[in-house]
Amino acid sequence: MTDRLYYTDPYLRSFDATVRGIEQGGERVVVVLDRTAFYPTSGGQPFDTGTLAGLHVVDVVDREDGSIAHVVEASPATPDRHTRAPSIGDVVHGEIDWGRRFDHMQQHTGQHVLSAAFDRLFHVRTVSFHLGAEASTIDLAREMSAVEIAAAETEANRIIWEDRPVAIRFATKEDAANLALRKESLREGTLRLIDVEGFDLSACGGTHVARTGAIGIVASTAWERFKGGQRIEFVCGGRAQRRFRSMREALAASTRLLSVLPEELPGAIERMQTDAKDHKRTVAALQTELARYRADEIAAAAEETLAGRLVLHALDADANGLKALALAISSRPGHIVALVAPSSPALLVVARSADVSIASNEILASLTKTFGGRGGGKPEVAQGGGLNGSAQEILAAARARILESAAG
Repeated sequence: MTDRLYYTDPYLRSFDATVRGIEQGGERVVVVLDRTAFYPTSGGQPFDTGTLAGLHVVDVVDREDGSIAHVVEASPATPDRHTRAPSIGDVVHGEIDWGRRFDHMQQHTGQHVLSAAFDRLFHVRTVSFHLGAEASTIDLAREMSAVEIAAAETEANRIIWEDRPVAIRFATKEDAANLALRKESLREGTLRLIDVEGFDLSACGGTHVARTGAIGIVASTAWERFKGGQRIEFVCGGRAQRRFRSMREALAASTRLLSVLPEELPGAIERMQTDAKDHKRTVAALQTELARYRADEIAAAAEETLAGRLVLHALDADANGLKALALAISSRPGHIVALVAPSSPALLVVARSADVSIASNEILASLTKTFGGRGGGKPEVAQGGGLNGSAQEILAAARARILESAAG
Protein backbone atom coordinates (compact mmCIF):
# COMPACT_ATOMS: atom_id res chain seq x y z
CA MET A 1 0.00 0.00 0.00
CA THR A 2 1.43 3.36 -1.03
CA ASP A 3 0.67 6.47 1.03
CA ARG A 4 -0.84 8.95 -1.46
CA LEU A 5 0.45 12.38 -0.46
CA TYR A 6 -1.61 14.12 -3.16
CA TYR A 7 -4.79 13.05 -1.36
CA THR A 8 -4.23 15.66 1.34
CA ASP A 9 -1.82 18.09 -0.36
CA PRO A 10 -2.20 18.38 -4.15
CA TYR A 11 0.14 21.40 -4.07
CA LEU A 12 3.08 19.28 -2.87
CA ARG A 13 5.74 19.54 -5.59
CA SER A 14 8.64 17.53 -4.10
CA PHE A 15 9.02 14.75 -1.55
CA ASP A 16 11.32 12.05 -0.23
CA ALA A 17 10.32 8.39 -0.02
CA THR A 18 11.74 4.91 0.55
CA VAL A 19 11.90 2.38 -2.29
CA ARG A 20 9.81 -0.71 -1.49
CA GLY A 21 10.04 -2.54 -4.81
CA ILE A 22 12.03 -2.57 -8.09
CA GLU A 23 11.21 -4.24 -11.40
CA GLN A 24 13.63 -4.07 -14.34
CA GLY A 25 12.16 -3.79 -17.84
CA GLY A 26 14.71 -3.04 -20.57
CA GLU A 27 15.26 0.70 -20.86
CA ARG A 28 12.76 1.37 -18.09
CA VAL A 29 12.54 0.59 -14.39
CA VAL A 30 9.37 0.23 -12.32
CA VAL A 31 9.74 1.70 -8.82
CA VAL A 32 7.30 1.23 -5.92
CA LEU A 33 7.60 3.66 -2.99
CA ASP A 34 6.25 3.75 0.54
CA ARG A 35 4.67 7.13 -0.27
CA THR A 36 4.32 9.36 -3.31
CA ALA A 37 3.08 12.71 -4.59
CA PHE A 38 2.82 11.37 -8.16
CA TYR A 39 -0.77 10.98 -9.31
CA PRO A 40 -1.50 7.77 -11.29
CA THR A 41 -3.91 7.65 -14.23
CA SER A 42 -7.34 7.36 -12.67
CA GLY A 43 -10.86 8.75 -12.84
CA GLY A 44 -10.39 10.36 -16.24
CA GLN A 45 -7.26 12.26 -15.13
CA PRO A 46 -3.82 11.42 -16.65
CA PHE A 47 -0.74 10.60 -14.59
CA ASP A 48 1.87 13.08 -13.34
CA THR A 49 5.35 13.28 -14.81
CA GLY A 50 8.57 14.61 -13.29
CA THR A 51 11.73 13.04 -11.89
CA LEU A 52 12.43 10.36 -9.31
CA ALA A 53 16.00 9.82 -8.11
CA GLY A 54 17.15 11.96 -11.04
CA LEU A 55 15.34 9.75 -13.58
CA HIS A 56 12.43 10.76 -15.84
CA VAL A 57 9.02 9.48 -14.68
CA VAL A 58 7.15 8.48 -17.87
CA ASP A 59 4.12 6.69 -16.40
CA VAL A 60 2.43 6.20 -13.04
CA VAL A 61 0.15 3.19 -12.55
CA ASP A 62 -2.40 2.50 -9.80
CA ARG A 63 -2.17 -1.21 -8.99
CA GLU A 64 -4.91 -3.45 -7.62
CA ASP A 65 -2.94 -4.16 -4.42
CA GLY A 66 -3.08 -0.45 -3.49
CA SER A 67 0.52 0.31 -4.51
CA ILE A 68 1.54 2.88 -7.10
CA ALA A 69 4.12 1.92 -9.73
CA HIS A 70 6.41 4.65 -11.09
CA VAL A 71 7.81 3.83 -14.55
CA VAL A 72 11.14 5.64 -14.98
CA GLU A 73 13.64 5.76 -17.82
CA ALA A 74 16.96 4.11 -17.04
CA SER A 75 18.93 7.08 -18.43
CA PRO A 76 19.37 10.14 -16.13
CA ALA A 77 17.14 13.18 -16.58
CA THR A 78 20.29 15.36 -16.35
CA PRO A 79 23.89 14.67 -17.48
CA ASP A 80 24.95 13.39 -14.05
CA ARG A 81 27.30 10.43 -14.18
CA HIS A 82 26.53 9.62 -10.54
CA THR A 83 22.82 9.05 -11.15
CA ARG A 84 21.87 5.38 -11.01
CA ALA A 85 18.72 3.32 -10.85
CA PRO A 86 17.50 3.11 -7.23
CA SER A 87 17.58 -0.06 -5.12
CA ILE A 88 15.18 -1.40 -2.51
CA GLY A 89 15.64 0.50 0.76
CA ASP A 90 17.04 3.65 -0.88
CA VAL A 91 15.58 6.99 0.11
CA VAL A 92 14.88 8.86 -3.15
CA HIS A 93 13.77 12.37 -4.01
CA GLY A 94 10.80 13.04 -6.28
CA GLU A 95 9.95 16.21 -8.20
CA ILE A 96 6.54 16.74 -9.80
CA ASP A 97 6.25 18.48 -13.18
CA TRP A 98 4.27 21.33 -11.64
CA GLY A 99 3.12 22.88 -14.92
CA ARG A 100 1.44 19.62 -15.95
CA ARG A 101 0.03 18.99 -12.44
CA PHE A 102 -1.46 22.48 -12.07
CA ASP A 103 -2.99 22.27 -15.55
CA HIS A 104 -4.67 19.01 -14.55
CA MET A 105 -5.86 20.60 -11.29
CA GLN A 106 -7.45 23.48 -13.20
CA GLN A 107 -9.19 21.20 -15.70
CA HIS A 108 -10.41 18.68 -13.12
CA THR A 109 -11.79 21.27 -10.71
CA GLY A 110 -13.35 23.11 -13.65
CA GLN A 111 -15.08 19.87 -14.60
CA HIS A 112 -16.59 19.55 -11.12
CA VAL A 113 -17.97 23.08 -11.31
CA LEU A 114 -19.26 22.73 -14.89
CA SER A 115 -20.90 19.35 -14.20
CA ALA A 116 -22.52 20.77 -11.06
CA ALA A 117 -23.85 23.71 -13.09
CA PHE A 118 -25.57 21.35 -15.55
CA ASP A 119 -26.94 19.33 -12.66
CA ARG A 120 -28.21 22.33 -10.67
CA LEU A 121 -29.73 24.24 -13.60
CA PHE A 122 -31.14 21.39 -15.68
CA HIS A 123 -30.92 18.24 -13.49
CA VAL A 124 -28.68 16.60 -16.10
CA ARG A 125 -25.99 14.32 -14.72
CA THR A 126 -22.46 13.82 -16.02
CA VAL A 127 -21.96 10.21 -17.12
CA SER A 128 -18.18 10.34 -17.68
CA PHE A 129 -15.20 12.68 -17.80
CA HIS A 130 -11.95 12.63 -19.77
CA LEU A 131 -9.01 15.00 -19.33
CA GLY A 132 -7.14 15.16 -22.65
CA ALA A 133 -3.86 16.76 -23.63
CA GLU A 134 -5.47 19.75 -25.38
CA ALA A 135 -9.08 19.74 -24.17
CA SER A 136 -11.32 17.85 -21.77
CA THR A 137 -14.79 16.39 -22.22
CA ILE A 138 -17.82 15.51 -20.14
CA ASP A 139 -20.57 13.21 -21.40
CA LEU A 140 -24.04 14.31 -20.36
CA ALA A 141 -27.07 12.04 -19.98
CA ARG A 142 -29.18 14.00 -22.47
CA GLU A 143 -28.69 16.37 -25.37
CA MET A 144 -28.50 20.07 -24.48
CA SER A 145 -29.34 23.14 -26.53
CA ALA A 146 -26.78 25.86 -27.24
CA VAL A 147 -28.73 28.19 -24.91
CA GLU A 148 -28.60 25.64 -22.07
CA ILE A 149 -24.88 25.05 -22.56
CA ALA A 150 -24.24 28.80 -22.47
CA ALA A 151 -26.30 29.11 -19.28
CA ALA A 152 -24.34 26.33 -17.55
CA GLU A 153 -21.07 27.88 -18.68
CA THR A 154 -22.13 31.26 -17.27
CA GLU A 155 -23.16 29.71 -13.96
CA ALA A 156 -19.87 27.80 -13.69
CA ASN A 157 -17.87 30.96 -14.26
CA ARG A 158 -19.90 32.80 -11.63
CA ILE A 159 -18.77 30.21 -9.09
CA ILE A 160 -15.18 30.42 -10.34
CA TRP A 161 -15.03 34.21 -10.05
CA GLU A 162 -16.51 34.14 -6.56
CA ASP A 163 -13.28 32.35 -5.59
CA ARG A 164 -14.99 29.82 -3.37
CA PRO A 165 -12.93 27.43 -1.22
CA VAL A 166 -12.42 23.88 -2.50
CA ALA A 167 -11.98 21.61 0.52
CA ILE A 168 -10.89 17.98 0.82
CA ARG A 169 -13.05 15.92 3.19
CA PHE A 170 -13.13 12.26 4.15
CA ALA A 171 -16.21 10.27 5.09
CA THR A 172 -17.29 6.69 5.52
CA LYS A 173 -19.69 5.29 2.95
CA GLU A 174 -22.40 5.30 5.63
CA ASP A 175 -21.80 8.97 6.49
CA ALA A 176 -21.62 9.89 2.79
CA ALA A 177 -25.06 8.36 2.27
CA ASN A 178 -26.49 11.21 4.36
CA LEU A 179 -24.63 13.90 2.43
CA ALA A 180 -25.84 15.69 -0.69
CA LEU A 181 -23.37 14.08 -3.10
CA ARG A 182 -23.92 15.06 -6.73
CA LYS A 183 -23.37 11.44 -7.74
CA GLU A 184 -23.55 8.33 -5.57
CA SER A 185 -20.17 6.64 -5.15
CA LEU A 186 -19.84 2.87 -5.65
CA ARG A 187 -16.54 2.71 -3.74
CA GLU A 188 -16.34 0.94 -0.40
CA GLY A 189 -14.54 2.16 2.70
CA THR A 190 -13.49 5.74 3.35
CA LEU A 191 -14.45 8.18 0.61
CA ARG A 192 -12.45 11.25 -0.37
CA LEU A 193 -14.83 14.14 -1.04
CA ILE A 194 -14.17 17.36 -2.97
CA ASP A 195 -16.31 20.15 -1.57
CA VAL A 196 -16.81 23.30 -3.66
CA GLU A 197 -18.34 25.50 -0.98
CA GLY A 198 -22.09 25.72 -1.30
CA PHE A 199 -22.13 24.38 -4.85
CA ASP A 200 -20.82 20.85 -5.32
CA LEU A 201 -19.87 17.83 -3.22
CA SER A 202 -18.43 14.85 -5.09
CA ALA A 203 -16.42 11.74 -4.28
CA CYS A 204 -13.17 12.00 -6.22
CA GLY A 205 -9.55 10.88 -5.93
CA GLY A 206 -8.11 13.48 -8.31
CA THR A 207 -6.08 16.63 -7.71
CA HIS A 208 -7.86 19.98 -7.46
CA VAL A 209 -7.11 23.64 -6.82
CA ALA A 210 -7.70 25.08 -3.35
CA ARG A 211 -10.06 27.82 -4.50
CA THR A 212 -12.27 28.09 -7.56
CA GLY A 213 -10.58 31.34 -8.62
CA ALA A 214 -7.48 29.31 -9.55
CA ILE A 215 -9.50 27.66 -12.34
CA GLY A 216 -9.44 31.04 -14.07
CA ILE A 217 -12.24 30.45 -16.53
CA VAL A 218 -14.14 27.54 -18.08
CA ALA A 219 -15.17 27.72 -21.73
CA SER A 220 -17.16 25.22 -23.77
CA THR A 221 -15.40 24.88 -27.12
CA ALA A 222 -17.50 22.26 -28.94
CA TRP A 223 -20.28 19.72 -28.46
CA GLU A 224 -21.77 16.76 -30.28
CA ARG A 225 -24.35 14.02 -29.84
CA PHE A 226 -22.88 10.99 -28.11
CA LYS A 227 -24.55 7.71 -27.10
CA GLY A 228 -27.98 9.22 -26.69
CA GLY A 229 -26.65 12.20 -24.74
CA GLN A 230 -24.12 14.88 -25.47
CA ARG A 231 -20.34 15.26 -25.28
CA ILE A 232 -19.18 18.72 -24.23
CA GLU A 233 -15.59 19.76 -24.90
CA PHE A 234 -14.20 22.46 -22.60
CA VAL A 235 -10.98 24.19 -21.56
CA CYS A 236 -10.03 25.93 -18.32
CA GLY A 237 -7.37 28.35 -17.11
CA GLY A 238 -4.14 28.30 -19.09
CA ARG A 239 -5.68 26.14 -21.80
CA ALA A 240 -8.46 28.69 -22.28
CA GLN A 241 -5.88 31.45 -22.58
CA ARG A 242 -3.90 29.49 -25.19
CA ARG A 243 -7.09 28.67 -27.11
CA PHE A 244 -8.09 32.35 -27.09
CA ARG A 245 -4.62 33.40 -28.29
CA SER A 246 -4.78 30.89 -31.15
CA MET A 247 -8.26 32.03 -32.17
CA ARG A 248 -7.22 35.68 -31.92
CA GLU A 249 -4.25 35.13 -34.22
CA ALA A 250 -6.37 33.17 -36.70
CA LEU A 251 -9.06 35.88 -36.64
CA ALA A 252 -6.50 38.66 -37.11
CA ALA A 253 -4.91 36.87 -40.07
CA SER A 254 -8.29 36.18 -41.68
CA THR A 255 -9.58 39.74 -41.34
CA ARG A 256 -6.29 41.07 -42.68
CA LEU A 257 -6.37 38.80 -45.73
CA LEU A 258 -10.01 39.64 -46.49
CA SER A 259 -9.75 43.34 -45.52
CA VAL A 260 -12.83 43.18 -43.29
CA LEU A 261 -13.62 43.84 -39.64
CA PRO A 262 -13.95 40.81 -37.31
CA GLU A 263 -17.75 41.08 -37.18
CA GLU A 264 -17.83 41.15 -40.99
CA LEU A 265 -15.90 37.89 -41.36
CA PRO A 266 -18.87 35.45 -41.52
CA GLY A 267 -20.52 37.51 -44.27
CA ALA A 268 -17.24 37.73 -46.20
CA ILE A 269 -16.77 33.95 -46.04
CA GLU A 270 -20.35 33.39 -47.17
CA ARG A 271 -19.79 35.69 -50.18
CA MET A 272 -16.57 33.83 -51.03
CA GLN A 273 -18.39 30.49 -50.89
CA THR A 274 -21.12 31.82 -53.18
CA ASP A 275 -18.52 33.22 -55.59
CA ALA A 276 -16.63 29.91 -55.54
CA LYS A 277 -19.80 27.95 -56.39
CA ASP A 278 -20.58 30.37 -59.23
CA HIS A 279 -16.99 30.08 -60.47
CA LYS A 280 -17.17 26.29 -60.34
CA ARG A 281 -20.35 26.27 -62.38
CA THR A 282 -18.81 28.66 -64.91
CA VAL A 283 -15.67 26.55 -65.25
CA ALA A 284 -17.75 23.40 -65.70
CA ALA A 285 -19.80 25.07 -68.43
CA LEU A 286 -16.65 26.31 -70.19
CA GLN A 287 -15.05 22.87 -69.95
CA THR A 288 -18.14 21.33 -71.55
CA GLU A 289 -18.12 23.95 -74.31
CA LEU A 290 -14.39 23.49 -74.90
CA ALA A 291 -14.83 19.73 -74.92
CA ARG A 292 -17.26 20.01 -77.83
CA TYR A 293 -14.64 21.78 -79.94
CA ARG A 294 -11.77 19.50 -78.92
CA ALA A 295 -13.94 16.43 -79.44
CA ASP A 296 -14.13 17.16 -83.18
CA GLU A 297 -10.34 17.36 -83.45
CA ILE A 298 -9.59 14.26 -81.35
CA ALA A 299 -12.40 12.11 -82.78
CA ALA A 300 -11.12 12.83 -86.30
CA ALA A 301 -8.05 10.70 -85.48
CA ALA A 302 -10.09 7.71 -84.25
CA GLU A 303 -8.91 4.24 -85.21
CA GLU A 304 -11.42 1.98 -86.95
CA THR A 305 -11.55 -1.32 -85.04
CA LEU A 306 -13.91 -4.23 -84.42
CA ALA A 307 -14.82 -2.53 -81.14
CA GLY A 308 -15.80 0.65 -82.90
CA ARG A 309 -14.05 3.95 -83.54
CA LEU A 310 -11.28 3.81 -80.94
CA VAL A 311 -10.01 7.11 -79.49
CA LEU A 312 -6.82 6.94 -77.41
CA HIS A 313 -5.38 10.27 -76.30
CA ALA A 314 -3.19 11.83 -73.60
CA LEU A 315 -3.78 15.43 -72.57
CA ASP A 316 -3.16 17.74 -69.62
CA ALA A 317 -6.47 18.04 -67.81
CA ASP A 318 -8.05 17.36 -64.46
CA ALA A 319 -10.56 14.58 -63.86
CA ASN A 320 -13.52 16.81 -64.71
CA GLY A 321 -11.88 17.96 -67.95
CA LEU A 322 -11.10 14.40 -69.01
CA LYS A 323 -14.63 13.26 -68.29
CA ALA A 324 -16.25 16.18 -70.11
CA LEU A 325 -14.17 15.50 -73.24
CA ALA A 326 -14.74 11.73 -73.09
CA LEU A 327 -18.50 12.25 -72.83
CA ALA A 328 -18.46 14.74 -75.71
CA ILE A 329 -16.74 12.17 -77.96
CA SER A 330 -18.84 9.20 -76.81
CA SER A 331 -22.03 11.15 -77.48
CA ARG A 332 -21.38 10.30 -81.15
CA PRO A 333 -22.36 6.82 -82.31
CA GLY A 334 -19.84 4.00 -82.56
CA HIS A 335 -17.02 5.42 -80.37
CA ILE A 336 -15.07 4.09 -77.42
CA VAL A 337 -12.66 6.48 -75.69
CA ALA A 338 -9.71 6.19 -73.30
CA LEU A 339 -8.21 9.51 -72.16
CA VAL A 340 -5.19 9.82 -69.86
CA ALA A 341 -3.81 12.82 -67.98
CA PRO A 342 -0.05 12.13 -67.88
CA SER A 343 0.35 13.17 -64.24
CA SER A 344 2.22 11.01 -61.78
CA PRO A 345 0.27 8.98 -60.83
CA ALA A 346 -2.01 9.18 -63.86
CA LEU A 347 -5.72 9.89 -64.26
CA LEU A 348 -7.82 7.83 -66.68
CA VAL A 349 -11.33 8.08 -68.12
CA VAL A 350 -12.94 5.40 -70.28
CA ALA A 351 -16.26 6.05 -72.06
CA ARG A 352 -18.34 4.43 -74.82
CA SER A 353 -21.16 5.39 -77.15
CA ALA A 354 -24.64 4.06 -76.44
CA ASP A 355 -24.44 1.64 -79.39
CA VAL A 356 -21.12 0.08 -78.25
CA SER A 357 -21.34 -3.04 -76.07
CA ILE A 358 -17.94 -2.85 -74.32
CA ALA A 359 -18.22 -1.99 -70.58
CA SER A 360 -16.08 1.00 -69.63
CA ASN A 361 -15.93 0.02 -65.94
CA GLU A 362 -14.57 -3.44 -66.83
CA ILE A 363 -11.81 -1.91 -68.96
CA LEU A 364 -10.91 0.45 -66.12
CA ALA A 365 -10.86 -2.38 -63.57
CA SER A 366 -8.48 -4.35 -65.78
CA LEU A 367 -6.13 -1.37 -66.10
CA THR A 368 -6.08 -0.55 -62.37
CA LYS A 369 -5.28 -4.20 -61.70
CA THR A 370 -2.21 -3.82 -63.94
CA PHE A 371 -1.10 -0.28 -63.07
CA GLY A 372 -2.49 0.12 -59.56
CA GLY A 373 -4.76 2.93 -58.46
CA ARG A 374 -8.47 2.84 -57.91
CA GLY A 375 -11.67 3.99 -59.55
CA GLY A 376 -15.09 2.95 -60.71
CA GLY A 377 -18.10 3.87 -62.74
CA LYS A 378 -20.69 2.40 -65.05
CA PRO A 379 -20.56 0.59 -68.42
CA GLU A 380 -21.12 3.97 -70.13
CA VAL A 381 -18.29 5.87 -68.39
CA ALA A 382 -15.69 5.11 -65.70
CA GLN A 383 -12.81 7.06 -64.24
CA GLY A 384 -9.87 6.30 -61.98
CA GLY A 385 -6.67 7.71 -60.55
CA GLY A 386 -3.37 6.67 -59.03
CA LEU A 387 -2.23 4.59 -62.03
CA ASN A 388 1.52 4.04 -62.03
CA GLY A 389 2.69 4.05 -65.63
CA SER A 390 3.39 6.37 -68.53
CA ALA A 391 0.53 7.65 -70.65
CA GLN A 392 1.81 5.61 -73.60
CA GLU A 393 1.91 2.39 -71.53
CA ILE A 394 -1.59 2.92 -70.14
CA LEU A 395 -3.09 3.77 -73.55
CA ALA A 396 -1.39 0.77 -75.17
CA ALA A 397 -2.77 -1.51 -72.47
CA ALA A 398 -6.22 0.09 -72.87
CA ARG A 399 -6.15 -0.57 -76.62
CA ALA A 400 -5.23 -4.22 -76.05
CA ARG A 401 -7.99 -4.71 -73.41
CA ILE A 402 -10.62 -3.08 -75.61
CA LEU A 403 -9.71 -5.15 -78.65
CA GLU A 404 -9.60 -8.35 -76.55
CA SER A 405 -13.04 -7.53 -75.19
CA ALA A 406 -14.41 -6.92 -78.69
CA ALA A 407 -12.92 -10.19 -79.98
CA GLY A 408 -14.13 -12.23 -77.01
